[in-house]
Amino acid sequence: MARCEAKTPEVLFVCVHNAGRSQMAAGFLRHLAGDRVVVRSAGSMPADRVNPAVIEIMAERGIELGDVTPKKLSTDHVAASDVVVTMGCGDACPTMPGKRYLDWELADPAGKGAAEIRPVRDEIERLVRDLLADLEVAVP
Repeated sequence: MARCEAKTPEVLFVCVHNAGRSQMAAGFLRHLAGDRVVVRSAGSMPADRVNPAVIEIMAERGIELGDVTPKKLSTDHVAASDVVVTMGCGDACPTMPGKRYLDWELADPAGKGAAEIRPVRDEIERLVRDLLADLEVAVP
């Protein structure tokens, strides 16, 4: 008897500018889970580019974000996702029935230097690892 294949979980990370927190979370999830999770990130008011200090501190962990561009949040992003993780976007984040929502309270890295952002990065990594464990996605 053939075994049913489990659906690949789809996760959306949302913050206001999609230039810091949501990009770090998406970067960690892609890095740790590979193709075992579909990863998206978006912002309610996306910036023109990812915060350079965020790019710098993620590179310290071997995660390159230099070619990533902030994206505008759409209801299609939410509809396609199983889990929506919000990070300070407040009422600007659309909600849909049947979706799992998590709100991670994290300091906004906007306007801060690398030294100030590293603790936020480390907390995001911890939260992403916890999410992967909850989704039952093995991390090498």
